Amino acid sequence: MLNFQSFCVDLTRTTKTESKNHISFLPFLLLITTIPLHNGLNNLFLGVFTLTVLLKINKNNFRFNTNLSLLVLLFIIATLSLLWSIDLNRSLRALPRFIPFILCPILFMTMRPFSKQQILKIIQIFSFSIVLYVLFFLVRAFIRFIINGDVDTFFYHQLIPKDLNAIHFSVYVSVAFFYFLTQEIKLLYGKIICGLLFLFMILLSAYAILLTLILLLIYYYFFFSKIGHQLRLRNLIVFILLIFTIIFVGKIEQSVERELKANTEKSINHTVIDKDEIGLKIISSNEAWSNEKFSPNDFFPGTAFRVYQARMFVELFQEENVFWKGFGLNASYKKLEEKAIKYDVFRGNESQEGYQTKNFHNQYIQNFAELGVFGFLILIVLLGLNLKNATKNKDFVQIAFAVLMISLFLTESFLWRQRGVMFFTLLYCLFNTKEYLPLKKM
Repeated sequence: MLNFQSFCVDLTRTTKTESKNHISFLPFLLLITTIPLHNGLNNLFLGVFTLTVLLKINKNNFRFNTNLSLLVLLFIIATLSLLWSIDLNRSLRALPRFIPFILCPILFMTMRPFSKQQILKIIQIFSFSIVLYVLFFLVRAFIRFIINGDVDTFFYHQLIPKDLNAIHFSVYVSVAFFYFLTQEIKLLYGKIICGLLFLFMILLSAYAILLTLILLLIYYYFFFSKIGHQLRLRNLIVFILLIFTIIFVGKIEQSVERELKANTEKSINHTVIDKDEIGLKIISSNEAWSNEKFSPNDFFPGTAFRVYQARMFVELFQEENVFWKGFGLNASYKKLEEKAIKYDVFRGNESQEGYQTKNFHNQYIQNFAELGVFGFLILIVLLGLNLKNATKNKDFVQIAFAVLMISLFLTESFLWRQRGVMFFTLLYCLFNTKEYLPLKKM
């Protein structure tokens, strides 16, 4: 307990010191730690961060960064898409959410760069802030359970407000988890924090992100941890796993085929509309891809819905000449609504929005559909450079961030949400501003 208290005192002292050394340190810290809070508060701290950079602006500090310039390019393409958008009003309303794509990289290229120690401290405090959020939501769930006696308060969107999004919050928790894990803290409170965050991931029911976290965890222990370096049989184990995969690949294919054909509510991806709001018939992934007609009573589980949206994307690109330009920023809803009418899917009632109001739930498809091939390619290059730099820096927290983004984008249009833009842009700029040493052990 005393060690934890001394650590907190040291954390406070070093934060004050770094704030004196860099005027933008504290505003940036407040900006990144308030992402889960109200968007208005987060925008306020973005303004404060911008102001502190402008107060200390110096032309000698400016340095062009190719990694960060890609974010600016993505914003430019999103802005240009207003010229050909099929739904200009929706595109105009969406554009302000994209401002961090141009503002944050310019600020990072303009201001005096954070030192290695300051970057480490920002990641550290961000991770501790996530622990505080986790504790708050657990206490809130416990109080609600005492009052209502409903165990569901500990899971998914009853645990996390729907506006915050359990899937998105699971990514914040995962980054914090790997920060504490890479510290290899031997003290009891460090182990408790890792266990708490992992338990919270299970409660969030973000199965796709949880699976990614487990795979990253295995990779970490094999190739980054002290245990991994001590394993003489590591290469042999990897070889055995490879042979095992080859032998059982046929059975794996059969399992996948059964999953695609299964009419079950269970899915590795979260559902976008509760089954109770629609009807009894559950659509399989195969049916979502091939059925010529649906019914307003048909329910699409998480994976089946994403298959249906991917099918709509393929059909739209076959029917429309939008390969180069896309439909325009946030303008694909208009076409998705037309498809929803054509296929007669559930389109909402008094208490629930319909499937036509949902985006593609796939960032790669979202970029391609609305910003064309160049918007898609910029996203791919961004993710590739992030992973390349992470591997080069041998920083496992950055590696985890890079892999989590690649995985998340397969099931969520993360960058089409303000919190998603802020989280991705801030961490991308922080990690890719320059090369720095891996996180030090505590």
